[in-house]
Amino acid sequence: MGIQYVNKEKKKKRYQSDNIKVVNMASPPTCPQEDPENYEDIEPTIQYGKAFEIMKGEDFIFVKPKCSSMHGDQSSTYAVFAVLDGHNGPAAATYVRENLFEAVFSSIPADRLSQDEWLAALPMALVTGFVKTNENFRNQGQPSGTTVTFVVIHGWTVTVASVGDTRCILVSEGNEVSTLTVDHRFENNEEERNRVISKGIEIGRIKIPDGSEVGPLRCWPGGLCLSRSIGDFDVGDFILPIPHVKQIKLSTAGGRLIIASDGVWDAITCEKAAKCCRGLSSEDAARTIVRASVKKRGGIRDDTTCLVVDVMPSDYSLQSMFWPTSDRRGNLNSCFSWWKSKSSSTVVDTVLPSPGMVEELFEDDSARRLELLSSDPSSNYFICAYCETTISLNDLITVHAGSFFSTSNQASEGPFYCRSCKQQED
Repeated sequence: MGIQYVNKEKKKKRYQSDNIKVVNMASPPTCPQEDPENYEDIEPTIQYGKAFEIMKGEDFIFVKPKCSSMHGDQSSTYAVFAVLDGHNGPAAATYVRENLFEAVFSSIPADRLSQDEWLAALPMALVTGFVKTNENFRNQGQPSGTTVTFVVIHGWTVTVASVGDTRCILVSEGNEVSTLTVDHRFENNEEERNRVISKGIEIGRIKIPDGSEVGPLRCWPGGLCLSRSIGDFDVGDFILPIPHVKQIKLSTAGGRLIIASDGVWDAITCEKAAKCCRGLSSEDAARTIVRASVKKRGGIRDDTTCLVVDVMPSDYSLQSMFWPTSDRRGNLNSCFSWWKSKSSSTVVDTVLPSPGMVEELFEDDSARRLELLSSDPSSNYFICAYCETTISLNDLITVHAGSFFSTSNQASEGPFYCRSCKQQED
């Protein structure tokens, strides 16, 4: 099931009540006391768990749960989680794990941006960071490549950037499962197949001596089954490092993120992964998902890696949320029931936001982004069409659609203006 969208104007009208009454109970998970209209100021608690089974030693995890950035005199915190699945050796995955974080966040002038501006600049910085890391890895002279799913959690905003088939899903209220990534596999991505075929590349399966075809769709030459990755320079320039980027805003009911390599997703569905770990802590959830995947495939057939990240209210008992006292094997829906239950153990006498509502802020998967990064993808500079001054990627505004990352079809087409000239034109 997909994300439920929220109309911002309607949402503001729903957060009018000034008083929240909380009734205590013996083992109380407590509800935030702040004005619901300012619910975005309530910082979530983040807990995570990880698990893996190693076969080839090419899967890697990156975890940085306590990061900070400055916004003038103000500071903010965020967390970063990533899963990388290397191929043709571990060199690419190792390099990306060590360098992608710096490449992404050095692209944001945090000291000059408010928190909202920082979040708005993050999708652009992720694209820039992926491209920079890819170009820098080129100098290593290694033939390997890697998938990457890179997740940034800032308050209730979750931003996910990915290349390849390392997937991230969101489990929200009512056990709704939403996929936050796009698989860049030739097998199930028609748009990517068409893009690569237009470059004159052949796509097909491996042919065995009897003439039959086996295995997934691959590109030839090269034999890679992915259309996007970091590395894989020996395959061809049509393998792009441009990530799919999606940014969403959770309600204060929170949600569970499951980030895993294809060792999981080739074995079990997104829905199965979400279901098999209901009622478990993040650590136990990750282990359960890996065990279920290995069991489904009859043993370890590939590196199998899973990160589970829970984003929940800061003053809510996570133990109560994921180990319900009435039923330790209970449904994940119990995590969110405090928002809407009318029982004596939870909030009453107020209209609170629906916990299942997830607001989509941004999504883009366009390969045209690379074409706009000039002949040197790491330079990230353009020329204003009016004053002819140099514009950094962070300050770029398109004539057609405003933001460089607008969802308009013309957003990635020049000419471009600097912010000053765009304001004068408006």
